Amino acid sequence: FRASAAASIWVINAYQVAILAALLPLASLGEIVGYKRISISGLGVFTLASLVCACAPSLTALSVARVIQGLGAAGIMSVSAALVRFTYPHSLLGRALGINAFVVATSAALGPTVASAVLAVGHWRWLFGINVPIGVITILIAGRALPETARSPRRLSYVGVALHAGTFGLLISGLQSLAHDAATWPAVGEIVCGCALGLVLARYELDRAAPLIPFDLLRVRLFSLSLATSICSFMAQAAALIALPFEIQRLGRSAVETGLLMTPWPLALALAAPVAGRLADRYPAAVMGGLGLAAMAAGLALLAVFPHDGTATGFVWRMALCGLGFGLFQSPNNRALLTSAPRARSGAAGGMLSTARLLGQTLGAAGVAILFRAYPASGSNLALSVAAAIALLAALVSMVRLAGNSTAAAH
Repeated sequence: FRASAAASIWVINAYQVAILAALLPLASLGEIVGYKRISISGLGVFTLASLVCACAPSLTALSVARVIQGLGAAGIMSVSAALVRFTYPHSLLGRALGINAFVVATSAALGPTVASAVLAVGHWRWLFGINVPIGVITILIAGRALPETARSPRRLSYVGVALHAGTFGLLISGLQSLAHDAATWPAVGEIVCGCALGLVLARYELDRAAPLIPFDLLRVRLFSLSLATSICSFMAQAAALIALPFEIQRLGRSAVETGLLMTPWPLALALAAPVAGRLADRYPAAVMGGLGLAAMAAGLALLAVFPHDGTATGFVWRMALCGLGFGLFQSPNNRALLTSAPRARSGAAGGMLSTARLLGQTLGAAGVAILFRAYPASGSNLALSVAAAIALLAALVSMVRLAGNSTAAAH
């Protein structure tokens, strides 16, 4: 569409804002109408919106279609963890979450390669068009394979939904505006308004039996600590993965070398995730998460002090250490968070799990952008040091779960 970079950014922002604004409301709706229905509906909306994106006649139309696509993605993400919990027996839940983490990591690693291949032979519209046949096949499989779950007789609070959408919409829009070098004061204004609306939401939801923001679950020590660990860890990972390409090029490597040197992280994560899932059914998440995040923090610290004349092999094993550490943390932490919630509140727990991931990633991206603005020459290196500190904090929060660890879950 020959749009400016600033205008094009909203194609990405619209999608992410829509996801975070809708995640928890759709998770709550899943508890009411059934997780399978929400998942299949989300797949349908995502697939149709992808077709509209592929045919969009203007940047405005594409941005609107991306909002709808984000709502569909939120439907899928909001209930995915709950569906895993209801699909597998409790004794195999860690293994199932490990498989899920493996699939996500592999997809994330292959995504840029597949996108590059599509763009090499076709128009950018095919990046969206390719989702349509995949979506149709997935809907057919989901209709046959996903389990039916019990439904709650309560009703969805539309006032709560509106307050939630406004709160997260303003917060995420403001953070992303900071991350993409937009004007500072309007972005800060959005964040302040989002926080104010969040206080109104908290006051409205606090005494409800099953609030959109699950305050009932946040009172469970294991749940809240697992959630805090997740936010910090994804913040550290996002900050590192954004800063690393700049840091690698600062060390004098080419664009091709940069792509190759980024590969060990997701590869190690994908290999570690299934193993960690199996171990999660036997060993405490506090220990596995703490050790994994400590390894990730060590890898990030070593990357931050990597010498200009260092070898590619030295860089590769440091990257692999980061991916291995994150892989050891993720499945056990997800299992602890899910099982600390009653089965009837699996939707809310899964929604918070996805929200924590996206919120951490958004905060990490915004933090890196601020560092790049303040320190243009050394921002990438400083971001790695900050990411290492955040990963170490996440490891400490994870280990705190060992003290007085009591699960309030009803399996």
